[in-house]
Amino acid sequence: MLKTLKIGSLTLAHNVVLAPLAGITNLPFRIICRRMGASLAFTEMVSVNGLVRSGANTLALLKSSADDRPLGVQLFGDSPQDLAEAARRVDGCGELLDINMGCPVRKVVGTGAGSALLLEPLKVAAIIRAVRAATSLPLTVKIRSGWHFGDNTFLEIAAIAESEGCDAITLHPRSRSQMFGGQADWSQLRQLKTHLSIPVIGSGDLFTAQDCHRMLAETNCDGVMVARGALGAPWIFRQIHEQQEYGTATPVTNSERAATIRMHLDLYLQTYGESIASREMKKHIGWYAKGFAGAADIRRDANSSRSTTDIRVLADRIERIVDTQ
Repeated sequence: MLKTLKIGSLTLAHNVVLAPLAGITNLPFRIICRRMGASLAFTEMVSVNGLVRSGANTLALLKSSADDRPLGVQLFGDSPQDLAEAARRVDGCGELLDINMGCPVRKVVGTGAGSALLLEPLKVAAIIRAVRAATSLPLTVKIRSGWHFGDNTFLEIAAIAESEGCDAITLHPRSRSQMFGGQADWSQLRQLKTHLSIPVIGSGDLFTAQDCHRMLAETNCDGVMVARGALGAPWIFRQIHEQQEYGTATPVTNSERAATIRMHLDLYLQTYGESIASREMKKHIGWYAKGFAGAADIRRDANSSRSTTDIRVLADRIERIVDTQ
């Protein structure tokens, strides 16, 4: 069930949050998900190497606004000293700090960061100890179950994190080797919950409001973190609340879908301007245009769109499509 969630000194209105997603959870998308009902949102993964070098592209990932609160800043890196310095540099940028120890992609693990850290428990301890000393913000880590399928080092890593001062743990119960294949093993969340005194947040295979409520009920975890389930469907947060209040969730209509696309586009224009808005919304249309008659045609035409005017035309077309639910 939905309830308040306390992470260190931060108390969230409820326990359904938006995950950090590289290339996705920038300011426009975070604001949309908040308007739909997410209680907390995270930046994209922020490279500590970029922060320490003050790279402009890295600093841009921290762009926020007054209506983008509370905000979690997610850092990734493999050096305790650099992660601590990055934590000091982002002080004031958000209300919570998260260290990514779960990303499975090659360019991240190849640097020793992300889920590669699951292979080095002593380094995990050193990182969390250094970052904890560098910041007074609530501190969390996001992990996977292990490096190889069956490793299941999550209990050891989580225990280290708690002992070194973390305020909550997010577990995506897949191994690094699984990437996003197979099925997330939610039983690991239930197991982790019995081993820790700090909050456990669950992630993995949350694509509907029913999934989120089922994870809370089956695992006894303290909260859920929605990731891929929000792509092209930020209304999942609205539906989670409806499921709680009414026992059922209102399906999205093509009118709501079109209105959300327009809102997303307008936020992109306000934040980044025409060129970036046009380019990025082509990508998002690919997710928004699913599950209704004519969606494939919309996606095809989005690929050839050249301007935000073209994106608005696609939204208008979606709105005119009769709902079949």
